[in-house]
Amino acid sequence: MNLSIPRSIEILERTPYVLEVLLRDLPPFWTENNEGPETWSPYDIIGHLIHGERADWIERMQIILSSGDRREFKPFDRFAQLRESKGKSLTELLSEFKTLRAANVATLRSLNLTDDDLKKTGTHPALGEVTLAQLLATWTVHDLDHISQISRVMAKQYIDDVGPWKEYLKVLRS
Repeated sequence: MNLSIPRSIEILERTPYVLEVLLRDLPPFWTENNEGPETWSPYDIIGHLIHGERADWIERMQIILSSGDRREFKPFDRFAQLRESKGKSLTELLSEFKTLRAANVATLRSLNLTDDDLKKTGTHPALGEVTLAQLLATWTVHDLDHISQISRVMAKQYIDDVGPWKEYLKVLRS
């Protein structure tokens, strides 16, 4: 197993800062545009990450540690941010994400998880049995996935403007 809690925390605790540096004070052209119908803007993605901090990672970790596979996770509403972020500025969302993430990383650290803990399982409503190690690895990769998605969405705002260089820009071909 390659999962290391300290290595995961290295990413998890940096994500809010990476996103803040990338997005804070940018105009809506960069933060509110998306890739087309039924896709997310960077603003939407930050809202999604916030909802995950409230209703996914720590909640599911606690289910695994307390109940294990005897209790199924609640389904995660992947679109809750479309309601929950209404009326909030991107600056407010970035601050909220940073606060929630700091608390969740502190919770993760405080648990002093063992190898035996990481092998414990819970039941995902769509995926079936999953281990705590898989959940924590997914939390880390989920952050990296959404950082990549934000970069791609932003890059695609210039997709028609780069001309023939598009061939060399992998971010525009995905």
